[in-house]
Amino acid sequence: MSWRDDALAHAVEETPKESCGLLIIQKGLERYWRCRNLSQEPNDLFIIDPADWAEAEDAGEVIAVVHSHPNTPPQPSQADLIACDASGLRWEIVNPQFETWGSCEPSGYKVPLIGRPWIWNVTDCWTLVRDWYSQQGTELPDWERPATPEEFEETPMFDGLWAEAGFRELAEDEPLEVGDALLFEFKGKLSHVGVLVEPQMVLHHHRGRLSSRDPYGQLLLKSTGRRLRHASQD
Repeated sequence: MSWRDDALAHAVEETPKESCGLLIIQKGLERYWRCRNLSQEPNDLFIIDPADWAEAEDAGEVIAVVHSHPNTPPQPSQADLIACDASGLRWEIVNPQFETWGSCEPSGYKVPLIGRPWIWNVTDCWTLVRDWYSQQGTELPDWERPATPEEFEETPMFDGLWAEAGFRELAEDEPLEVGDALLFEFKGKLSHVGVLVEPQMVLHHHRGRLSSRDPYGQLLLKSTGRRLRHASQD
């Protein structure tokens, strides 16, 4: 059997969930390496188990990411193009119903700030804030996230890392300025971040939604836990 046969069989078994795996070179041959999908929404998204990825790297050279589109054509979605670029690998996509294939390669795809899909560890709220600051000429650090967003929401990292990223907390009497970052509290934890991009307008990216620019109204004001200013603005 070829690696495509193995990947297709995996996709059929996992339907209606998205299957995911890796293509590796092992002893000079291409081999499909099955991985577990850790997403809490496996019918629409996939998150490869980091332990499975590590095992694949130990077994051979990872050369591609493979996943299925159970209910849609195997053409890469915007989310696929974004994640493909982030991975630096070729992506192979299979539709198990029609046994058809599609693929994409890293291409320098530039995702817009507004309307981008939410993908954990690829296009999430911190990624959006980093991308906005980068467009202003300020490069912020990135951090290794937990394997799943559920783990992050249990123990969010923001409150322990904003100082390391070059931010200071505003005093109570300091007014907000365009470019200030905002940490938002949900379920008692500072698990969301946005940036003031216009007076009274916040750019942010809620889990499961498209990135958006929204009025800094009562809901966001009420949930604001910290107001931060980067050293580049002082």
